[in-house]
Amino acid sequence: MDYLRQLRTERPLLFWIGVAVAFWLLFQLALFLVAVVIGPFNLPSWAPLVVLVGSLVLIARRQQR
Repeated sequence: MDYLRQLRTERPLLFWIGVAVAFWLLFQLALFLVAVVIGPFNLPSWAPLVVLVGSLVLIARRQQR
């Protein structure tokens, strides 16, 4: 954690590019996993995105309570 704090203060652009890439990769991985799980149901191609975003919204709403 000290390394990340040091990176954030000394090279903020590199830090935020790394954060953006990490979020993008995790989103792509989660989207792939959802597509694998609901793939056999022969749903439209946009269905995994709706399931993923819907589940993220439900998680966020539960955390606000």
